[in-house]
Amino acid sequence: MSVIGKVDSLWRYPVKSMRGEELDEAFAGFSGIYGDRLFAFTSSASPKGFPYFTAREQHRLLQYRPRFRHPDKAVRPTNLTEAEGMGANPVWADPSELMVDVETPDGRTVAVDDPALVDRLRSDVDQKHQLTLRRSERAMTDCRPVSIFSLQSARQLGEEIGTQIDKRRFRANIYVDLGSAQGFAENEFVGRSVRIGPRAVVTILERDPRCVMITLDPDTTEKTPAILKKVAQAHQGMAGVYGAVIIEGMLHKGDSVELLESI
Repeated sequence: MSVIGKVDSLWRYPVKSMRGEELDEAFAGFSGIYGDRLFAFTSSASPKGFPYFTAREQHRLLQYRPRFRHPDKAVRPTNLTEAEGMGANPVWADPSELMVDVETPDGRTVAVDDPALVDRLRSDVDQKHQLTLRRSERAMTDCRPVSIFSLQSARQLGEEIGTQIDKRRFRANIYVDLGSAQGFAENEFVGRSVRIGPRAVVTILERDPRCVMITLDPDTTEKTPAILKKVAQAHQGMAGVYGAVIIEGMLHKGDSVELLESI
């Protein structure tokens, strides 16, 4: 095995399609990053195969900031400690321990299950969207439990379109710094496994197909269509990779990333 880089930052998204939160540490479990995409809104107007109400329909979702009401209880499953080695499939915390409050773009804070939040989300979209809050015991990701994206890929895309690109557009769980590697080097990890930090192991399963979400500025929600166009034209519509956790463990900012030998 060889060290190929380090963790630049860790992120989770308590409410699907809302603003993410950067973490100093995170628990990577079989179900994904603990607390990631635990809540989502579904819409009666969305396709059955993808029922979620996202920033595709309401760009301002990206400006809503969710926070766990009890952040100290949202770091890892309460039945596990580092000393126990994360050896068992974790039992997620009591739902009340993972309650989320949401700060709206105008600075008001409401509970994620407050009907007033639904009213705000529907305020400037087609009223055909009847919204329902969904809570899950596992991350409601689009595909696989964990997403990884390199700083080098964001930098290369920026160079390709002639403007600096904010990595947050790609809404990854783990941003990695691969040092001197070229952009999109993470593509070469597909079919292999990486160890992140002292314990956690993630098998990289596939590249990440991209949609209009990456065109939206995470702060202003302004669109830059050239980003998605370049990803489609030069990178087969893919940017970043998806993986599954095969050995659970805590992740920390600055952790080493090791590429494990193929079996």
